[in-house]
Amino acid sequence: MISEPEMVDEFGAVGAGEVVGDFDRRPTEGPRQRRPWLWALGGAVLASAGWAGVLYLHPVGDPAPDLHGYRLAGDPCPTVRLKAIGAAIAPKDGTPRLEPELLNDPALDRAECFLSLRPPAAKKSVTSGWYSDYSVGVTVALHKKSDPAAEFEAMRGVTDPGIEADVKVEKVPNLGDSAYLLTRDDGHAELRVREGGAVLSLSLTSSAQFNSEDGEVPSDDGPDTSDLTPYQSAMISDMRDLMKSLKH
Repeated sequence: MISEPEMVDEFGAVGAGEVVGDFDRRPTEGPRQRRPWLWALGGAVLASAGWAGVLYLHPVGDPAPDLHGYRLAGDPCPTVRLKAIGAAIAPKDGTPRLEPELLNDPALDRAECFLSLRPPAAKKSVTSGWYSDYSVGVTVALHKKSDPAAEFEAMRGVTDPGIEADVKVEKVPNLGDSAYLLTRDDGHAELRVREGGAVLSLSLTSSAQFNSEDGEVPSDDGPDTSDLTPYQSAMISDMRDLMKSLKH
């Protein structure tokens, strides 16, 4: 800590024996005036105290995002009904294509599963043995600590293979806080929705399959299953149903 003589010297006082003229004469009457730098110091202390009060009343950091009632108490995949997609393409197969993945953490709850659709007999070509196969992927992520809004917007054109120039991105109105439909020309469509801290995805993938019981696999590629446009409204309908089922 600086002693008072050193502080006085720092602000321009002179030592003993030097001629200072009228500037070192003290007034004979009246109150002694405070030095300006003491006023400045007092103001700085008050300002610091004020900022401390603001930081105390308003902690640094973003508040937790609103989950709007979404909960992941367990594996949500058995409750996914896919009524609209089932009516448009094929009923949901009760056996998941892959084992579901479930994460429960103080910062994030996440579930992912892939469901198969049972192609009806009408979808199969009796003469060629080819049929159209469809699968649905469902992902639910509940961000409990940080707001995913900025990341959701930044990743709206990124799919599993990465950043692709040929991905078509369409904004879907009146669905959550923000929603996008991504389509590729290889038979893949994905609907992404964010509502507060909840981010949901429903994807639809199609492929041409050959029934090996009908003989050897032919050299041709089978039926074209790349156009999923007819099923976009069904995806939106089933997404609304999924969002409703996860709110408690």
